[in-house]
Amino acid sequence: MTEPQHRVQALLNQLVDSGAEVGLQVAAYQDGDQVVDAWAGLADVASRRPVDGDSLFTVFSCSKAITATVVHILADRGQVAYDTPVAAYWPEFATQGKQQVTVRQVLNHTAGIPQLPAGTRPEDLCDWSTICRGLAAERLLWEPGTRMGYHARTYGYILGEVIQHVSGRPFPQVVQEDVCRPLGITNLFFGIGAAEEPRVATLEPDPTQGEAAPSGLRRLVFPPEIPATAAVFNRPDIRRACIPSSGGIMNARSLARHYAALACGELDGVRLLTPERLRMATELQPLVDDVVQGSRSYRGLGYQLGQKGKPFGARLSVFGHGGTGGATGFADPDYRFAFALTKTQLGSNAPGPGATMLIAQALRAELGIPEGSARRQ
Repeated sequence: MTEPQHRVQALLNQLVDSGAEVGLQVAAYQDGDQVVDAWAGLADVASRRPVDGDSLFTVFSCSKAITATVVHILADRGQVAYDTPVAAYWPEFATQGKQQVTVRQVLNHTAGIPQLPAGTRPEDLCDWSTICRGLAAERLLWEPGTRMGYHARTYGYILGEVIQHVSGRPFPQVVQEDVCRPLGITNLFFGIGAAEEPRVATLEPDPTQGEAAPSGLRRLVFPPEIPATAAVFNRPDIRRACIPSSGGIMNARSLARHYAALACGELDGVRLLTPERLRMATELQPLVDDVVQGSRSYRGLGYQLGQKGKPFGARLSVFGHGGTGGATGFADPDYRFAFALTKTQLGSNAPGPGATMLIAQALRAELGIPEGSARRQ
């Protein structure tokens, strides 16, 4: 057993044995080689089913980065341009002032349509046509490009519909054909089938949950009818649905391999994006405060960037996306390093930085990768 593998496995065992976590997986690559493939704990508490390397986990907004990668692949092929209006690809979107909303503005969360249609229920998330018709008719909350606010769920449907229009294929098919198959990824899904269902981990509620209901703009983006909770995302219909913003189901191996291809530029002879495309996709967008989440956000085009105090580390060159409860994946091209963590429990029983931060920092230290400094104003 290598030192990185031994170190991560020991941490996972400690987190589960202490009761801080229920079940986790971690995978990591460096220089194109997988250096960590570890897991611990339970995938299902009721049946005592253990986590193994093939267990599948809902990764929430980690899904956004996979969606972004598909957009950038299509941009490399000349099928999508960032500054072209969404309506040029999806004509029905050109209502209620949305005619000039661009693909770039959706990717960097400045489009002005972070809200789902009023009255949307969890089961509606499973009906692609209903959601897209509703978004096509939806009004803007601000002039596109003038504010930034997290498009928690609309991001995926808008970009997904663009992808479907330009490719002529359903979104899950594009992911399989353009990302997964070239890289030999076999456990990454947007909508699972019957064969995969027995391997999906049962999410456990956040033990710290119980905060006040969201209000104002945040309530529109995160309506109480559709909370990002275990109760909603354990539903069979949600698991089987294609939800490109937050419904991806995968294992850590698959998420890490996606990032390894981006971190190294090429993995086993496969290149997802050209160097110039990757540079554009991960360039820091204008720094503004997120009017939905109430904090400053460092973003590229569809990817979060490194930030002090976050699992990615502080260097701007690191990019990826985290998800509700602590699932995370990222690429560090400077050190040709890729990391992914998937987990059962939405939150942690332990005080402190949390499992994702703890393991990412420990692994960087083991591999001699610096945390970096923020270097931002």
